[in-house]
Amino acid sequence: MAVPEGVRLSVGVLDPGSGRSAVYGDGDGVHDTASVVKVGILAALLLRAQDAGRTLTAAEQERAASMIRRSDNDSATALWHAIGGAAGLDAAHHRLGLTATVGGANGYWGLTRTTALDQLTLLQHVFGPSPVLNAASRAYLAQLMGSVVPEQRWGISAVGPGAPKNGCALGNGCAPKDGCALKNGWFPRDATGRWVVHSVGRVSGPDGDRLLAVLTEGTASHAEGIALVESAARAAVRAFAGPV
Repeated sequence: MAVPEGVRLSVGVLDPGSGRSAVYGDGDGVHDTASVVKVGILAALLLRAQDAGRTLTAAEQERAASMIRRSDNDSATALWHAIGGAAGLDAAHHRLGLTATVGGANGYWGLTRTTALDQLTLLQHVFGPSPVLNAASRAYLAQLMGSVVPEQRWGISAVGPGAPKNGCALGNGCAPKDGCALKNGWFPRDATGRWVVHSVGRVSGPDGDRLLAVLTEGTASHAEGIALVESAARAAVRAFAGPV
């Protein structure tokens, strides 16, 4: 697939059953997370609760649901402070085996830096057996990622069984019953007006589950970023299905 000039693209795909994985584009390139960091924020919160031998409070649950399902930024900021900010996020990521992800400075959680490979590592803890996150924590994260509001179900859902064959119109991605669970992130750069657009999560298909992380930067618009993410996700899954 063609990547527009001046646009960066990193794609990772993993079969959680076999552990086989592949990266495409600038797979080890570092990107600002935008709102995909919200998965890591919630994982860090759940680890803190596990360590304390408790479940999330009602207030924490309300914020977590709003942060993942609707990508609410105020909820993310509150939970960012609850986990100890960048230091707390980095500590959780270290326990989860992420090696190239660094929490955003000065309270800017959306400027956390990450790679597609690190996002696959985090997704493995959510959607597969994990020596760190317990079963209840994994199920909670997966359930929230599987119930994102319809208008935010673009991105990797374009390769899900409920997606249109010729692409995924905004909001027409796979339904939760199809096994799709995702978190997207997006923002325009103040200096250039160019967009950061990402999508990470799990899709299910005839060959089983696939974990996907698609990170892009430099598209001229949000819509162009979505189109690139969806095209890259489809291309990665097709390539991954070929001979190794």
